[in-house]
Amino acid sequence: MHASVGSGHRSAANAVAQAFEYMKAEQAEGREQPTEAFPVVPKLPDGLEVEVLDVLDYGRVVFDGDKTASMFTGPTRPIYDLTWRFTLTGRLLWGGGSIWSHLMYGKFTELVRKRRPLAIICTHITAANVAVAARMLTGQRFPVVCVPTDYETEGLWPHLSTDLFCVATESMAETLRPRLVPEQRIRITGIPTREDFRASYDRVQTRQRLDLPQDKRIVLALAGAYLPRPYVHFRTALDNLLPYLHTFSDTLHFVFVAGNDAEYAGHLRRACSDLGISDCVTVLEYVEGMAGLMAASDLVICKSGGLTVTECLCAQVPMILLGRAYGQENANVRLLTANGAAMHVTTWRELLEALRHVSRSPESARSMLVNGSFLRHPDAARDIACAAMELANAEKDPANPLYKKHFLQFYWGHKPAHVR
Repeated sequence: MHASVGSGHRSAANAVAQAFEYMKAEQAEGREQPTEAFPVVPKLPDGLEVEVLDVLDYGRVVFDGDKTASMFTGPTRPIYDLTWRFTLTGRLLWGGGSIWSHLMYGKFTELVRKRRPLAIICTHITAANVAVAARMLTGQRFPVVCVPTDYETEGLWPHLSTDLFCVATESMAETLRPRLVPEQRIRITGIPTREDFRASYDRVQTRQRLDLPQDKRIVLALAGAYLPRPYVHFRTALDNLLPYLHTFSDTLHFVFVAGNDAEYAGHLRRACSDLGISDCVTVLEYVEGMAGLMAASDLVICKSGGLTVTECLCAQVPMILLGRAYGQENANVRLLTANGAAMHVTTWRELLEALRHVSRSPESARSMLVNGSFLRHPDAARDIACAAMELANAEKDPANPLYKKHFLQFYWGHKPAHVR
């Protein structure tokens, strides 16, 4: 279960659902694929149904999460940043409660009462709180698994009412421990990505298929926008960079991915033609096989969204993160740059200098690749699916505090591990 606020939460939920479907097919054919974390894959029950739900569809008032998200991408971004960094992240913490269903999500509670799920895996805070509320009100004992899709855990996750947190890094686990989340309820899985990002790809064949040069390093710019507004500054920076791309023509070839935005793709093609740089730039619209394209690239220019950077890590391609980062994206930038897995620039001039540096010193990109390998978890979706089934198959203790009903629960934690 996700919330349609941007595309990352949905992508993560779909990735876990896809992992379940692959595991079902593999078990039916007797060819289970164990992972390092799960050398023995938990048995899936016959007739298992996997559904991906958007929690916002079940609200008393149905609103457009994507439009709401866009409200926090303009002048209000600093306000959102303050809210994200300081809401329930200190000693006073949020534990969970049934208030969510009473206020907004009674329809979802009735769905849970009828369907009696084996488990609910949540890739968004609202989904997690609504799942916890539904369990409290229906008296069921299915596990609730929380999967944050960025590189820090926000303060509104239902800490004391969650069976398992599947987090990306040890740093995130360190955030949860002072919030009194027991060690056995924390698992470092990584952020889930599609099965494509577990595969290996032939760089030569991928480049041939997309008519890209074999003798140059490929710089991939991910400018395709599910929500256009957050990409306004990103695209403006790329536009300002275009007149300088001819200076890299001997070593680098640039690939701009415009996604489903045909108008933006046309704008890029016209600009490249006017500047006479069409021979060193390829403009693509929607790309089938993005994992293969990433793997065939030598550097990616992208925003600092949790799913995007995770896909780059799994595809084993170094990153330049472009743009000012707020809220969870700021946490992503800090984690990746602190580990030496990415470079961060905020303006097109800084981007130009970073590209010049990488062009002159290819070893800098290789070092990012090595450092990023310590953060890679390509099996994350399968490991989360296995962990959820392990919990679903386990015996339930009726006296477990997880099943206690609270209207709302605040509690006092220890000194935070990280100051935001």
